[in-house]
Amino acid sequence: MDTEALWLTARLALLTTVILFVIAVPLAAWLAFSTRRWTSAIEAVVALPLVLPPTVLGYYLLVALGNQSPVGRMWQDWTGSSLAFTFTGLLIASVLYSLPFAVQPMLAAFSGVDRSLIEASSVLGRSWISTVLRVVMPLSTAGLATAIVLTFAHTVGEFGVVLMVGGNIPGETRTLSIDVYDSVQAFDYAAAGRTSLFLLTFSFVVLLTTYMIRRRRVPWVHA
Repeated sequence: MDTEALWLTARLALLTTVILFVIAVPLAAWLAFSTRRWTSAIEAVVALPLVLPPTVLGYYLLVALGNQSPVGRMWQDWTGSSLAFTFTGLLIASVLYSLPFAVQPMLAAFSGVDRSLIEASSVLGRSWISTVLRVVMPLSTAGLATAIVLTFAHTVGEFGVVLMVGGNIPGETRTLSIDVYDSVQAFDYAAAGRTSLFLLTFSFVVLLTTYMIRRRRVPWVHA
């Protein structure tokens, strides 16, 4: 197995998970408790990567991050390098692609919090941010843990978006999923089999962990 691709995949998954946790908590809290009419539209946009073909999403991201786009030109003027086919561009694409995998479990958990507790916190003079941090999140540890696990795992298994936005640059954008594809293309089925077995085992462990969290059997979830 390509250890360089392994560490790059791990770094990408870790950074994506951290960034999405920071973004998803306030977003999921707003979606869970907002009464505005257009909340459903925002929720639908967030969930789009769940149903949109990865190549389609990858195409739009490639166009948005390319040197001909305002974002791409601004980034190039600022840093002197492009976003497309770089680790930074790949990270941005991964954050957007994995967004629903972070938001949905949190949204379900936040929606299940007793509204009377939130109202009580408000009556006691707590701000909305304080209420989310001190009331909503402690009561939603299972959903938060599930979001973290699923986000990390989904990023590890990305292929279509990774290939479209990052290409296949060793040490820069070549992840484990791309490594499997390359091995098959080169008829190196032994290498493809080893990497695939690793990803299969990893996926099983992730699913097992997720289901254990949902059943509240993981001791640290109660902490």
